[in-house]
Amino acid sequence: MELFHWFRLLWITMTLLTFRCASNVEGRYHHQKRNKNSSPPTTPAEDPVAPSTPSIAPPTPPRDVPSDPYPTDPGNNFSNSSDCVFNVMDYGAVGDGSADDTAAFRQAWKEACAVKSGVVFAPSDYRFKITSTIFSGPCQPGLVFQVDGVLMPPDGPATWPKKDSRQQWLVFYKLNRMTFTGTGTIEGNGQKWWALPCKPHRGPNGSTLRGPCDSPAMIRFFMSSNLVVRGLRIQNSPQFHMKFDGCVGVLIQKISISSPKLSPNTDGIHIENTKSVAIHNSVISNGDDCISIGTGCANVDIMGVTCGPSHGISIGSLGVHNSQACVSNITVRNSVIRESDNGLRIKTWQGGTGSVSGILFENIQMENVLNCLLVDQYYCLSQACRNETSAVLVTDLTYRNIKGTYDVRRPPIHFACSDTVACRNIILSEVELYPYEGELMDDPFCWNAYGTQETATIPPIDCLREGEPQALDEVSKYTC
Repeated sequence: MELFHWFRLLWITMTLLTFRCASNVEGRYHHQKRNKNSSPPTTPAEDPVAPSTPSIAPPTPPRDVPSDPYPTDPGNNFSNSSDCVFNVMDYGAVGDGSADDTAAFRQAWKEACAVKSGVVFAPSDYRFKITSTIFSGPCQPGLVFQVDGVLMPPDGPATWPKKDSRQQWLVFYKLNRMTFTGTGTIEGNGQKWWALPCKPHRGPNGSTLRGPCDSPAMIRFFMSSNLVVRGLRIQNSPQFHMKFDGCVGVLIQKISISSPKLSPNTDGIHIENTKSVAIHNSVISNGDDCISIGTGCANVDIMGVTCGPSHGISIGSLGVHNSQACVSNITVRNSVIRESDNGLRIKTWQGGTGSVSGILFENIQMENVLNCLLVDQYYCLSQACRNETSAVLVTDLTYRNIKGTYDVRRPPIHFACSDTVACRNIILSEVELYPYEGELMDDPFCWNAYGTQETATIPPIDCLREGEPQALDEVSKYTC
């Protein structure tokens, strides 16, 4: 009997050890293997960024977007100990900003990936340099990548390893239920990439010069699901700061993205072929679009975002090289756009097919914005663009409670729709935009745009056509 009780006690002990990493309830234990200089995982600040939002009407409920799917995951509530925390310092990371710490991160990832609720932990007070790396799955669910220090790539093209891709730096691939979080900074060291002569306006008289121009996107999530990005400061990317390709279920919350106003092609967040996305309570300032939404995106909710200086929030560009593009159910609400070249923009190429539909822009404050409300179906990067016989259909587009000031160099409302495929069902309600300084140079512009003004618009927009345009030919070309 004593032997039986001994084996029973051993079995219970082994079972408890096995399930410690999988616990998702309050009071999760977090013990870490660490050296004496490393600090334990900590809870990210409650509100590391505090975007100013306009005092405007309550928001419309979001449409089919994820809530926080893991309210008790380590991104929200780290305790002080766990056998599931894999501190990169224990795998040989130096953290002095010059040593190559790539191997340590890869090994910590490999071990964390193999257990439920594993945590790759980069402690504060260190600067970690790693080269282009793919952190791939599948992994056990609940994996956390927590950066409390500084994580950065090699400094510029000259030090970029020749064997590494120049298209991307950190790639997270084939993951489910992963959280990328921390109180630290993801530093892109983009300055030397922006200075390449092939970049916009780097050559004589604002031209560009020949030469290699590939620059890495900073963070890319690819073919993954149920992702959370929270609390991080992401800055100075060589190109796009964050990209999501082929993902389903993304929550981005309380992050800060920043790069200089003139840093080229530094989109803050870019999504394509990605569905069910929430981008909430974040601050983005950069040299291109704050948020850009490409083809294949649906059910996206953007709320509480402060954007600018930047190129605004954009859907597109879509339909390049006569391709089909499908974007639907996009909501931008309770947000601020300031000191930006564009406000709320939809841009498509001539010759495309497909549609942009079910778009709601609601409760937006503009502050000295050029092109506040813009639909451009003649988007083109050269002077040789031709008017084609097909275009991406823009339909069911609502602007509600859009207020603030605009830069008078351009009219604040510009709807340039295709000659052959009119924009349909544009609704304007409580749109009040005033000159930031000076007087309006030109009246609002419309071309082949149909819709309804539910209230009087400031400035008046008399060019919007009432009723319905003629029926579409070859309806299947615009069906997604």
